[in-house]
Amino acid sequence: MYTVKIINGRYLQHSIYYKNGTAEVLIVKKCSIKQLIGICIAILFLLVNYSPGIQGLKALPSELKLFEGDIKILDLKLPFSVKVETDEIDVLQINGNSLGDKTIYSMRNTIAIESIRKGNALLNLKLFGIIPIKELKVSVEPPRKLIPGGDSIGVTIYTQGALIVGISDVIDENGVVRCPAIDAGLRPGDIIEKINGVTVKNADHLSLLIDKLKGRELEIDIKRGNVILKRYINPIKNSKDGKFRLGIWVRDSTAGVGTLTFIDPEKQLFAALGHAITDMDTGALLSVKDGEIVQAKIVDIIEGKKGKPGEIKGIFSENQRTVGSIIKNTPFGIFGKMYNYALKLDENNVLPICRQSDVRLGEAKILSTVDNNGIREYKVDIVKINRQSYPGPKGMIIEITDPNLLKKTGGIVQGMSGSPIIQDGKIVGAVTHVFVNDPKKGYAIFIEWMLDEIDKIVE
Repeated sequence: MYTVKIINGRYLQHSIYYKNGTAEVLIVKKCSIKQLIGICIAILFLLVNYSPGIQGLKALPSELKLFEGDIKILDLKLPFSVKVETDEIDVLQINGNSLGDKTIYSMRNTIAIESIRKGNALLNLKLFGIIPIKELKVSVEPPRKLIPGGDSIGVTIYTQGALIVGISDVIDENGVVRCPAIDAGLRPGDIIEKINGVTVKNADHLSLLIDKLKGRELEIDIKRGNVILKRYINPIKNSKDGKFRLGIWVRDSTAGVGTLTFIDPEKQLFAALGHAITDMDTGALLSVKDGEIVQAKIVDIIEGKKGKPGEIKGIFSENQRTVGSIIKNTPFGIFGKMYNYALKLDENNVLPICRQSDVRLGEAKILSTVDNNGIREYKVDIVKINRQSYPGPKGMIIEITDPNLLKKTGGIVQGMSGSPIIQDGKIVGAVTHVFVNDPKKGYAIFIEWMLDEIDKIVE
């Protein structure tokens, strides 16, 4: 039983319960009318703020990118109006109307934005047609079509300079243990780019420069992250072989197997992996002096299991025909020039891309090579979508559902990174990482982030 009484303009609330047939007062609270009004306003604010319409409005990006012929539906059911501002009135049609005929629409009703030709328009969203709420820039571009990959490739990268992968002691001629690298402030992950102003070509060139200077103090230019630093170091003459040492282990190249994501036939450029190539010891992103990709042959598969990622083992050699040269190594994959003879210019083998705003949960497929039978399609589900305003390799979570692939690999394995994801006949992204504790699942990158990197390449 619950009663409410008003006494002298205040609410008196009694919470009553019954014990052994006797009514007893449990709690007594007093609230002013102003407090109750405040509570009601707060509840109303929460209800409005978390309504589907407001959440849909918050989810709208500041820029909407469309291809010619795309249709974007806004169904927010909100008391807003949309005013379209543009000098290019034939860029869009809204609800079938030309921008020259009508520019203001109510968001209480469904709005269909259809892109007509390349150009830009600005949508101003206003509450009750008066109070500015949000601006939405609409950019229309010509359709983009790519050749999907799925090929297993061998990747070789040669770094700029020499990458420090370890620090070691040096025993000098007097038997004293010294560490010139630590004294100079060097650390694993640093890239030695110059010595006394001379550009370091590779690890062997670094050794030659150190020997040539016969123990004199060296001025070293190192790259640490995106910063160039100067350090000074005194080489130590090693008591064992008489050579001058800095007390470092260096590396200037790396190689491995991955998957080609796509080829841009118009620009004759390729993208692969969907993530960066990093040094196995330091985790540093390798800067590219040059590199190449070749076709790889699959020789074995280690099945992925919980807590232990699997792996595709492939082989390739310097004698195999190079199909592309690597220009960039980025957090979103490797990119480079595809040679003419490697392009598969077949009109039936190109697919349009899908913007992240149009990617949906549910069935999709990946293209991948896990044996010597070539590229095959395998069923997956997109189980989570993380809408992103900035590039990142974890835009989607996918789950392998194809029984044949699960039987062969146990799920996603190393070497499948870069496998393109196809949904509704469009390229939506690429596989990037596997979940160590659940190899059937992994992360994927949106295709638009990889395309952005392709577009940055200056030929």
